[in-house]
Amino acid sequence: MADAPARKKVTIPQLMAKKRKGEPITQLAAYDYRTAVVADRLGMDILCVSDTGGMILFGHKSTVTVSFQEVMMMSQAIDRGSKFGLRMVDMPYWSFHKSKEQAIENAGRFVHEANAEVMKCEGNRHHAANIEAIVQAGVPVQGHIGITPMRMPQLGGFVAQGKSAKRAKEMIDDAKAFYDAGCFSILCEVTTSEVAEYLAETMPIPVISLGAGNRADGVHIISSDLFHLWEEHVPKHSRIYTDLIPIMEDVITRYMKDVVTRDYPGPKETVNMDPEELKTFAKDMKWERKLEELGKAGEKKKAS
Repeated sequence: MADAPARKKVTIPQLMAKKRKGEPITQLAAYDYRTAVVADRLGMDILCVSDTGGMILFGHKSTVTVSFQEVMMMSQAIDRGSKFGLRMVDMPYWSFHKSKEQAIENAGRFVHEANAEVMKCEGNRHHAANIEAIVQAGVPVQGHIGITPMRMPQLGGFVAQGKSAKRAKEMIDDAKAFYDAGCFSILCEVTTSEVAEYLAETMPIPVISLGAGNRADGVHIISSDLFHLWEEHVPKHSRIYTDLIPIMEDVITRYMKDVVTRDYPGPKETVNMDPEELKTFAKDMKWERKLEELGKAGEKKKAS
């Protein structure tokens, strides 16, 4: 069997070519080094440093309270763990909202300090001007519409968007505003499948589904959802491929039991002094119990 061709660095033109050919794009929300290493070597197209990682890794109750520095730390970890996938950063709450100058500055920091290649900005047409500023400064952006966790109260909670024709059209307008701002891609989070399908058919840039059906140009999933690492809530659109929680519970339970019974660490996991060195050490330290133990061991060896 011939060796598989060496993988090439993913670029935006390659993603555009995938759309034209009808080849689905894979996008994964990742926020730790090991996930990046594994996903990257398996061929993931886009590694997105999602602010959701602040909930999984640091215990935030929502993405709104995840700090800029926490996202920066995760972004730097993904950079260290990836070679080929396109490195995307989900710009956190209030990092691009105040002004064009703020948006450019913070996007630039992710590029400069974490080697990020593209940003992801969630919102609607009202955020298009600041997003356009980022693009014009030379940093590509994926626009994020639909469920936007930063605006949950306005949207009425975590509910699917685009069920009515009116709301669907509003999101189409948002997507068009992002395209006009220069976005290279659109992410539809928990929109109806029809919204994502329409955008994929009518827009010249890749449209990615996150809980928006399988008729878009690609699919995004949160890595922790694959393994059920966020026990508090399993979104309807997520598919748990392996539930790691029972495995973790089993392993930790067995570890604690082995510690209590002194079965771990065992001989295989333990380093011991040479017997003569130990005897010298015990004498120097006047370690009477150990000297007595060594003496009994020596007598037992002679008897055998």
